[in-house]
Amino acid sequence: MRQDNGRESDNIEDRRGMSVGGKTLAGGGLGMVALAVIALFMGVDPSIVLSTLGSNILAPQQQTRKAAPSNPQDEQTKKFMSVVLGSTEDTWGDIFQKSGSRYERPKLVLYSGQIESACGFGEAAMGPFYCPGDRKLYLDMSFFNELANQHNAPGDFAQAYVVAHEIGHHVQNLLGTADRVQQAMQRGNETSNNQLQVRMELQADCYAGVWANHANQMRQILEPGDLEEALAAASGVGDDRLQRQTRGYVVLESFTHGSSAQRMQWFGIGAKTGDPKKCDTFSAR
Repeated sequence: MRQDNGRESDNIEDRRGMSVGGKTLAGGGLGMVALAVIALFMGVDPSIVLSTLGSNILAPQQQTRKAAPSNPQDEQTKKFMSVVLGSTEDTWGDIFQKSGSRYERPKLVLYSGQIESACGFGEAAMGPFYCPGDRKLYLDMSFFNELANQHNAPGDFAQAYVVAHEIGHHVQNLLGTADRVQQAMQRGNETSNNQLQVRMELQADCYAGVWANHANQMRQILEPGDLEEALAAASGVGDDRLQRQTRGYVVLESFTHGSSAQRMQWFGIGAKTGDPKKCDTFSAR
């Protein structure tokens, strides 16, 4: 991805090296259930949260900064993230303006290890997530190593796809889609809620493709192989692939993000058309 003609966003919160104190949460098991529900809404498998946190759920407390060793590669990645974020701001700002509304720019929070958000406790094992409560994206950049090594999706545009996908959830939040889905999930059962969550995730993939299309038209950011990197990332985090890795078999009813083929398909629709209206995954068969 070309960065030479892209502006850097100033909406980056760098909380790397900050520690969170405390190991208990009032309510105990109730807190764990609440976090599992939040994780499901954010597109994270709740079992990952529960197995990772166990009984050591951190209470919301003041974060303190620890001295973090300087890592030139991480600083370069941070700069790249700011360029990608700036590009999403320009793209969605233009799209919202043309539709007669205003795009609210979210903040991208970079952290290391663990973090407190308006949606509760988060840590690197959960992967990147968007919190509708504070309208911020949360990212531990070590996820990119996992993306490259475990999900076979290296490359800077694969990283850009990750940010653009989470921005897609922010767009859903601004458009009211997230609220409507959450209300429907309160009335549904596990099977129907999983299906709704899959459609949410696939729409965010499609919105990521819309960004790629518009950003390339605005600043010619794409280089040979970039779209293939994004498709590899979409494929690498498909439910079927992840379940085969962890379980050895696939359970369709438990999908919360969509299959590799579906994720690649919807990113491709957005990237080809550049039209957010083509991202209506809720009406698609």
